[in-house]
Amino acid sequence: MSALQGLAMLLLAQSAGELLVRALRLPLPGPVLGLGLVLALLAWPPTRRMVAAPVEAAADGLLAHLSLLFVPLGVGVISHLGLLGGHAAALALVVLLSTIAGLVAAALVLQALWRDVPVEPTS
Repeated sequence: MSALQGLAMLLLAQSAGELLVRALRLPLPGPVLGLGLVLALLAWPPTRRMVAAPVEAAADGLLAHLSLLFVPLGVGVISHLGLLGGHAAALALVVLLSTIAGLVAAALVLQALWRDVPVEPTS
């Protein structure tokens, strides 16, 4: 029963996030704001006990069956294999360029963060 309560809490938080995003016209996905609401509830001591156990039970149940969530993706890829094959070169190029862009961005962020770290002399 605790997992069901946790799932209900997660869905309510997602719905609240969607409502806030639409009402305030925020440039943010509703589920992301809903997850922020769950995080705020877990961080606030008066609500932590009430929220933590059910959300943990729901998360454990979802993570135990995470591989099932990839089945629709696999079916979609297999269903459109001909279309994907026709654009294989373009897809490969996009994957390669986005990987390089991600690596460059991570390196630049790391370099910027390390700039402020003092270097201790070694003896």
